[in-house]
Amino acid sequence: MTDTSTLDLLLWVVLPYMVLAVFVLGHVWRFRYDRFGWTTRSSQIYESKLLSIGSPMFHFGIIGIFFGHVVGLGIPKSWTAFIGISDHVYHLMAITIGLAAAVACVGGLLILLYRRRTNTRVFGATTAGDKLMYFFLAAVIAFGVLATIVHTTFGSYDYREGVSIWFRDFWTLQPDPGHMTQAPIFFQLHVLSALLLFGIWPFTRLVHVFAAPVGYLTRPYIVYRSKDPKKEAERRGWEKVKF
Repeated sequence: MTDTSTLDLLLWVVLPYMVLAVFVLGHVWRFRYDRFGWTTRSSQIYESKLLSIGSPMFHFGIIGIFFGHVVGLGIPKSWTAFIGISDHVYHLMAITIGLAAAVACVGGLLILLYRRRTNTRVFGATTAGDKLMYFFLAAVIAFGVLATIVHTTFGSYDYREGVSIWFRDFWTLQPDPGHMTQAPIFFQLHVLSALLLFGIWPFTRLVHVFAAPVGYLTRPYIVYRSKDPKKEAERRGWEKVKF
């Protein structure tokens, strides 16, 4: 481990493990004591046109970004080289696929923010927690896009030789803060804002990520039966009107 200051240890060792503890225990607490609040708190009833455009864009984009991070952070550089993927090909794939996912994610988020701020009823249903969540979510995405454009696309920094190693070492309980202190500023801000987002995650509507409707797969069918017109005619108020 390289020589680091106390602040570096707090930011890149202590804080991440604190956030992990809050993330796990927070979800356990939320599930036990606020199960009815485990919801997206949908505002579709107030406005649906912009939601039907912005929500799919954002969710498909964020799913693409998630899998991109899984590959970029979780798979070592030597593994991709072993299966024949050169740095140039990897970089090209990351830029093209990542750019498409980023455009969809950012575009969808802007539409959702515009909708939430300009629609009076939707804005009235927005809590302080929602505003804080949107702030950190926007910060994570913005710093991630800036890090990719400034330091990777037009720069020379290879995050797989720094940030990715720190991320993998974190899960083996041997994180070296030096990998993060040597990373460019936008990568540092991207990681820090992500840590803060994960810290508040269990207490916001983001918990709906872990609420997949698996029960629908085994739920019995709902049977609809047509009413007997003869019985309906016998009921008061259901007499047919003759012209």
